[in-house]
Amino acid sequence: MADHHQSPLEYKGDSQLWGHQWGFKDTTLVVNDDRSVMMTGERYGLTGVKMPGFIPFLEAELGITIDEKTPLTEVSEKVVGTVHRNKAFCAAIEASFPSSQYAFEDHDRLLHSHGQTTTTEVYKVLYGQLTRTVDMVFYCESEKDAQTLVQLAVEHDVCLVPFGGGTNVTCALQLPPSETRMIVSVDMKRMSRIEWIDSVNLKACVQAGITGKDLENQLRASGFICGHAPDSLELSTLGGWIATNASGMKKNRYGNIEQIVEKVTLVTPAGVVEQMESVSRASMGIPVQQLPFGSEGNLGLITKAVIKIHPLPEVTKYASFMFPNFTLGVEFMKRIAHSGLVPASLRLMDNKQFRLGFSLKPQNSGVVETWMTWLKQLYLFKVLKFNPTQMVVATVVMEGSAQEVDHQERNIYATAKQLKGLATGSKYGEQGYMFTFAIAYVRDFLSSYHIIGETFETTVAWDKIQLICDRVQTKLDEQHQAFNLPGKPYLAHRVTQVYHTGVCLYFIFGIYTKGVEHPEDVCWQIEHSLRQVILDNGGSISHHHGIGKIRRDFMKDVLSPAGMKLMRGVKEATDPQNIFGIRNGGL
Repeated sequence: MADHHQSPLEYKGDSQLWGHQWGFKDTTLVVNDDRSVMMTGERYGLTGVKMPGFIPFLEAELGITIDEKTPLTEVSEKVVGTVHRNKAFCAAIEASFPSSQYAFEDHDRLLHSHGQTTTTEVYKVLYGQLTRTVDMVFYCESEKDAQTLVQLAVEHDVCLVPFGGGTNVTCALQLPPSETRMIVSVDMKRMSRIEWIDSVNLKACVQAGITGKDLENQLRASGFICGHAPDSLELSTLGGWIATNASGMKKNRYGNIEQIVEKVTLVTPAGVVEQMESVSRASMGIPVQQLPFGSEGNLGLITKAVIKIHPLPEVTKYASFMFPNFTLGVEFMKRIAHSGLVPASLRLMDNKQFRLGFSLKPQNSGVVETWMTWLKQLYLFKVLKFNPTQMVVATVVMEGSAQEVDHQERNIYATAKQLKGLATGSKYGEQGYMFTFAIAYVRDFLSSYHIIGETFETTVAWDKIQLICDRVQTKLDEQHQAFNLPGKPYLAHRVTQVYHTGVCLYFIFGIYTKGVEHPEDVCWQIEHSLRQVILDNGGSISHHHGIGKIRRDFMKDVLSPAGMKLMRGVKEATDPQNIFGIRNGGL
């Protein structure tokens, strides 16, 4: 049985996590002697079962043969840069805080020097080396700590970089090579408490370092939920959600992060920026309280927020539907979006992503149940005449009162029937929703077998969905040929969020890079070209991932010169010394 991971690193942070890969150290993908794949651990529905169809699916889609016996070997002795110490600052830190709150050790520093961008961060740290590493890690435990740290950084001219869950995929944690000052990563995850719950007005004050999983667990103990459910729910933090202007899978019911948060506290070099009272809405001039949203670590430390909470839903129901093609699936999504009866989560997978998910289906009773066999059992071919290379799947999550869910359910099933949709049951709906949390581990498994890729997303109008999908595919084919890459490129997409005027379109692409020099750089260049195609055809620069550094070259195309000047003026007013010098989003 082949396991491509090295031992997880131990440091002063969360010992449950892998060193640099995604997720928890008890969970990984391994290859068995019979070439089936298995997920370890007990966290997900895929764990502990053989998945014999996964490697054959990859080989067919990419037009290659995988040598599962010889995976890439992770660099065991990782290069970590020499610590650049500002002696006066270090002395002040030592005088102000216990040693448990700061670290100079190589493993702490390396872990805090990157996010989860595949090509320019994770691949390089696993199989090469990072260009720059932070000089110290500071573990913040209170708002007073944050204020003291910022004051010391201003006094001694030290660069601070906020760090939450480290899950961003935009190079937002990539350190600027031009930065010559001492760089300190400020880990916020020890600030993970709910300070108070107002059960009458349905709000709670929550520290910004709490992860989504811990937030929901703590709220559930008191009979409430937040409802924000990004793909990174288990690992990302409230502060990170605000800093990236995040969206979640259940935004239809609970809102995007800017609709969930009522008040934010931001500690900046110029002082604390916050609205004095937490109210439902206020007309009080230019909304300064919105500045932290999308700030991406450029302005200060987000320490806490007042958020809306909800009683535990009376009913949660799942559903799934197959449609003959993507066009009918999109029409289904559009009609539901405009119906006034939108469920908590509504997502549509294209044919390639559906088949990817099915390739991870467990072995059934000792017999490999192929997706073709399964489809035939549903009479999709003989009776409904579905084409297996065109059919798509929509998954639905409904939450609320029994009456509310009943209304949604009736409307959803009737609409699907009108568009030749076949109901495939709650089981597949739930599996499709939960699949999101497990699929991230596939990325690291594939990288070890020379398959690297990236995810990217955009907001597009309803009438441009197919146009952008087609043009991204065309550009990927052109780029694959231009770089003379082996095999075939893989591209899949899904509609993850619906709005009145458009959708969030989420892409996954992958390429086989065995024998290719600097594959991480090739992959980055391809992703950059695909983003340009999206912008050229009316898509947004990002829907929820943010800008970071991977998309900052495009800021001039999406914001007017006066807008950029205003944004930089805000930065100058709150941080004239550029203490928060991570330089994301064009700042």
